[in-house]
Amino acid sequence: MSLPPATYDPRRVCLNPFPDVDFGKHRRTLGVYFAGALFALANWIFLDACIVSAHAKAPWGQPDTPVPVNISFVDWLPGLCSLLGFLVINMIDKDRIRGNDTFGDSRAVWVARLVLFLGFTLMAGGLAGSVSLLVLKYVMPDYPEQFKYYGYANVTQNVTLMLSVVVLWFAQTASSEYDYSITL
Repeated sequence: MSLPPATYDPRRVCLNPFPDVDFGKHRRTLGVYFAGALFALANWIFLDACIVSAHAKAPWGQPDTPVPVNISFVDWLPGLCSLLGFLVINMIDKDRIRGNDTFGDSRAVWVARLVLFLGFTLMAGGLAGSVSLLVLKYVMPDYPEQFKYYGYANVTQNVTLMLSVVVLWFAQTASSEYDYSITL
């Protein structure tokens, strides 16, 4: 290797190390705000596609032909599944999933994990539905690129909602400066 032996660590995966950014006591707050921004961006992208679809015109140079495709209720279903999964995942108490002894009942831990699995299943189903909708409704009929945007926006909405859930999950499980651990 051309790196000096002092800076080379054979356990590293990446040649260039990731930056070590420490947000200090604001880590949790920044994570929650970033997750909210991702959530708003996801829904704004799909809302933009719905507005463009409502005001769509015929393809350029063909004024007499009708608009080939518009956003319908079927396009809303993957986003609604992902949104429902988002709500289910974030309503679960994180301590109950870990199985802390404060709840006493092992059945409550099992039920919480099952509900968490159902939330992730809803999100995965929303993503799979949006990808299949993109392929079957917008790509295979070979519409012009301006109409494929509706399918791209749907997939982008679902991916961004999933990223928002991940960021919010990690932000909520991070310790804040007001968390105290008192054991007797």
